[in-house]
Amino acid sequence: MLSRRLLLSAPALLPAVTLAQGGRPAELVFAVVPAENAAGVTERYNPFVEYMSRAIGTRVTLRVASDYAAVIEGQRSGSIHFAFYGPSAFARALMTGAQVEAFLIEVNEDGSKGYYSVFYVRRDTPFQSVQDLRGKNLGLVDPNSTSGNNVPRFALSRMGINPEQFFGRVVYAGSHENAVIALQQGTVDVAANWWNDERESNLMRMERKGMVRAADFRIVFRSEQIVNSPMAWLAALPAETKAAIRGAMLALPQREPALFQRMTDGKQRPWEPVDNAAYQPIVELNRFVDNLRRQRS
Repeated sequence: MLSRRLLLSAPALLPAVTLAQGGRPAELVFAVVPAENAAGVTERYNPFVEYMSRAIGTRVTLRVASDYAAVIEGQRSGSIHFAFYGPSAFARALMTGAQVEAFLIEVNEDGSKGYYSVFYVRRDTPFQSVQDLRGKNLGLVDPNSTSGNNVPRFALSRMGINPEQFFGRVVYAGSHENAVIALQQGTVDVAANWWNDERESNLMRMERKGMVRAADFRIVFRSEQIVNSPMAWLAALPAETKAAIRGAMLALPQREPALFQRMTDGKQRPWEPVDNAAYQPIVELNRFVDNLRRQRS
């Protein structure tokens, strides 16, 4: 069952799509899945919501989610108007009946629209492959994380590995940053994470923030490519509001290049349009992982 923990700093669910005169929402709530720790999300996205408020003429409020399921539940209830998802979390929202629409997708520096799940180990350990890690501790991110749970479980299944039987413990760290920190501190021996290429990954972001040294870790597994993360809004939003959100976001890299660089660490191209069909393969991935859980429960 999905967690119903509310968003941090939100004492109660907001009314679903509260409308002002003329059918426009009186306030828009934007939420982000916790790919990094709450302070990092706030620092990255506060300038974005301030820009959006100015650009569309409606107050936009940031909500930092306590977990991936909180964003899904917030959009299901209508209290989050648009959000930045991971692919599996967005697919899960569709699967649980949330009336949401993907409208923009991240684009990498090279123009591609995909990324990878990797398993990191510490460089000072002897492990060279997943098979070397029998009986060791595995760090995953969140049950609704694509690169931090679903793709790793799919990949391990293809290797004939049941994580709960093969590893000593399977730990959910809560965020990609926390998974790396758990690996650094020795709480886990291998950790799943997202990785674009040698120039950009969660690990590289953490190094730029002074949290870790990327050279202290190495990859022992890399998945097939995963479709990039979407922005998604409530289908019930007025067309005028959707057009204003999309227009402001597409214009942001030109209007506020420093802000866009801060949001993306200068490692992405401007967003491009996308729709729900792009995430149907992730829906199928989620179903596969759900079936694995049922078979092993």
